[in-house]
This record gives sequence, structure tokens and C-alpha cells, in this order.
Amino acid sequence: MRTQGAITNADTTDVELLADAAREAGLTVAAAESLTSGLLATRIGAGKSASVWFRGAVIAYQTSVKQALLGLPAGVDPCSSECAVTLAQNVRRMLAADVAVSTTGIGGPDPQDGHAPGTVYLGWSTSTSSGYRRLNLSGNPEEVIEQAARVAIQLLTEITTTPTGPARDEDATPGPVDSA
Repeated sequence: MRTQGAITNADTTDVELLADAAREAGLTVAAAESLTSGLLATRIGAGKSASVWFRGAVIAYQTSVKQALLGLPAGVDPCSSECAVTLAQNVRRMLAADVAVSTTGIGGPDPQDGHAPGTVYLGWSTSTSSGYRRLNLSGNPEEVIEQAARVAIQLLTEITTTPTGPARDEDATPGPVDSA
């Protein structure tokens, strides 16, 4: 097992692709993190010329912080597509970014509030659309967090290279897409 937060060659390649895509498109990105607790921002911030295209991140681990800082309505399940989309939309507005992603879910090792460990929602938002991707990840909590951060960076790259955002079947209205 590698040290949590250690950047691997795969992480570097993902961040390089994101950096290139954001710079080429002239877009800025932001993140709202719960599950990943700052790991995503650390990885994004390590990208080439990040000061040009990375607006920043908000880490909101507790539900009360999500509500106070990122406008999560009371009663919304913090491990849900609604939460993920709300966090992404509001951090994008708050940080005046073109695109944003959010991470929320259950790292484990135990189930929480009826959700299995590894249940993760990534929200995304642009000025014209928003949606989410549901992941069913496996591994210990550190591995789930690492995987979630990696997929979130890949999602940001996809958004910055696709003018209309990710495929429509990943939008919040129709329902989740499961990925492993």
C-alpha cells in the first residue's frame, strides 16, 4: 500500500491532461470536497500552471459545513446525487469558476446511514449544465479516497474537453451511472 496522498505517475498524467485541457480551453476549475478531504485540491494544485486555471477548493466534511458554506439544504442526504450536484454548483458560483467538481460519499470501512463503503458521488457543474456520476469503489478507506480523487480529475478533464459536458446519461435528472 502506498502512502495516502503520495502522487503516482498515473496521478501526474491525469493532472497533466487536466492542466493542458483547461489551459487550451481557457477554462477555470474549482472543487468542493467532502470525502476526499483536500486530496483532490492537492492533486489539482500540483498541475502545470495551476495558478492560471485552478480557482480553488472548499473542503466541507461535516454536513453542517456543507449547509453553511455550500448551501446544502437541510435534510438532503450527504451521500447522494443531490448533495454532489449542489456542492458542485455552489462552489462553481462561489469561486467564479467555469467548471467544478465535487466529491461526497462513504470511504468505509463500515456502512454509514444505509450506504455501503465505497459509495461515492461526484458532482459536476458548468454554466449551462450539471450532473453527477455514481461510483461503487472497493478497498480500504484510503484506497477509496485515492480512487475518488483520481476519477474526479478525469471527470474535470472530460468536462473541459467536451463543450456540452459529460454524456447526458450522467445528468442529475435521469439518474446515476455506476462505475467501478
